[in-house]
Amino acid sequence: MSDKLRSMEVFVAAATADSFAAAAQVLDISAVMVGKHVRALEQQLGASLLERTTRRQTLTEIGMRYLERCRDVLASVDTADRVAEVLRAVPQGVLRVSAPVSYGLQRLMPVISAYAELHPQVQVDLALNNRVVDLADEAVDVAIRSGALYDAELIARPLRPAQMLVVASPAYLARHGRPQHPADLAQHNCLAFGALEPGHSWRFMQGESRVDVPVRGAFASNNGQALLAAALAGMGVVVQTDTLLESHIAAAELIVLLPDWQLPTRALHIVRRPENRPSAKVRSFVDFVLERLA
Repeated sequence: MSDKLRSMEVFVAAATADSFAAAAQVLDISAVMVGKHVRALEQQLGASLLERTTRRQTLTEIGMRYLERCRDVLASVDTADRVAEVLRAVPQGVLRVSAPVSYGLQRLMPVISAYAELHPQVQVDLALNNRVVDLADEAVDVAIRSGALYDAELIARPLRPAQMLVVASPAYLARHGRPQHPADLAQHNCLAFGALEPGHSWRFMQGESRVDVPVRGAFASNNGQALLAAALAGMGVVVQTDTLLESHIAAAELIVLLPDWQLPTRALHIVRRPENRPSAKVRSFVDFVLERLA
């Protein structure tokens, strides 16, 4: 509460109790402090609010009018505090969430569906894109971040990392054979994420062994869905996240290659702005996602 609101509160108590001493007892402060608050208001207003004698105190005409308005102001502040407390305690309102496209569709949407059923007063606004959004500038409450975190001010909690898999369609493998070792991929059409530049490679690990395979192929794209479509069409071998590939692997549309070798994982985090007391909708959503995807 600001100093002026506090002074208003003290003045109302003094006027209601008919004495500084009684008001001091109610507010658990000294009678001298009660007098200071009342005099501070009188100085700011340039008018006397209370007339005091050795036996009693009475409100001036201005004091009576001011007392009514102070009570209205303090009641409004109390109502606003209660509204804020309800909003903080009960998940409600619009929750703006940002996530990468594939992760949002495959992993996050089932979680959002379950969350919405549990919290019908929350309206989730999900934005799917593969760029790093600015939570403050774009009024985003919660975001899923893939890869390294560069904003140390955000509150970040780790999610289950994305596993990278190397796959190809049955039709492609029927024509070109199945690689038995990462080095064999040098003889295959590798579908690259980004531009096909010299030195681009895929890294495979098996225990202490590490193999970097130069990527060469006839197709590259900066879009994972495009690379997936190319692999499904039998154009070549692709490395993508398990999030994007798992339904196609389950349907035998794509075959996992080199299962004894591991590719680097990709870190995932759920992040929010650094609020000391996040709203109930933000707090409950973050906890709900962590329960299912951490």
